[in-house]
Amino acid sequence: MLIWAGSGIAVKEALVLFSPLTLIVLRFTVAVLLMLLIGLIFRQSDVLGLQRIDKKDIPLFMLGGLFQPFLYFIFETYTYQSFASPTIAEAMLSTQPLLAPLFALVLLRERVTRNNIIGILLSTLGMMMLLLIGSDNFALGSYWGILLAVITVSMSVSYTVVLRRIPTRYSSLSIVFYVQSFALLLFYPLWGIMEGNACVSTCHGWFSNSAQLWDSSMAVLYLAVFSSVTAFVLFCYTVREIGVTRANVFNNVRPVFTAILMWLFFGEVLPIWKIIGIVLIIIGLFISQKHEKGDNF
Repeated sequence: MLIWAGSGIAVKEALVLFSPLTLIVLRFTVAVLLMLLIGLIFRQSDVLGLQRIDKKDIPLFMLGGLFQPFLYFIFETYTYQSFASPTIAEAMLSTQPLLAPLFALVLLRERVTRNNIIGILLSTLGMMMLLLIGSDNFALGSYWGILLAVITVSMSVSYTVVLRRIPTRYSSLSIVFYVQSFALLLFYPLWGIMEGNACVSTCHGWFSNSAQLWDSSMAVLYLAVFSSVTAFVLFCYTVREIGVTRANVFNNVRPVFTAILMWLFFGEVLPIWKIIGIVLIIIGLFISQKHEKGDNF
């Protein structure tokens, strides 16, 4: 979550030079190639080697790639465009923990405890305080934007459900590699149709400003190596170890890390309500992770 919290800064820097879809294709292409290289170097390793997929498991990997990154990133982009305030959009997109218990209970029969629910609600309250209080624009915007946000969050939670369905014999690196590879098979045609011709005509301008090219390229590298490989692999392992409900609660920590990073590196002020929101998120997180026998709904 700390890595993903820093992704927003990297995305902002990369978009100075690259268009959104081109950026997505670049970051996931580099990520897949990096995972392939690691898998070839450590082919004998059970953790870092890439395992072959059984034919019967291919639909699960394809479904994972369809949900996230493919559909998630597309709907996320349009969600941000639909809301007048990016803060409201971020708040709407940070509601995965609220949907996760429902998906986990219905689709996986995963145990959901009172502590899970109490912790999720408390943590979500803190997250809303962190994002919304002091915002200049509280208007939610169109119903279309709300619908897009719900679909986006559903794609993210559905992705975590698929991770739980994939057999445990596959390593986290193998899962992320194949899921993102299948997603790229969907991204490439879409990129070719929407931005391919424009990219050919504008890519020459990328080299006219070497300083900006370097900054944007480093941002893409961060997104590929850390956001698309390291963070995805760690989150995949987490979901498979502690479940969909408990893992998704950690999404509420992302605004905390973002606020702290902005305070540390950009001098952004942390008002008292943000500090209270951070405290509530952390307390809720600890409560949600506590198990009690006979406490499931």
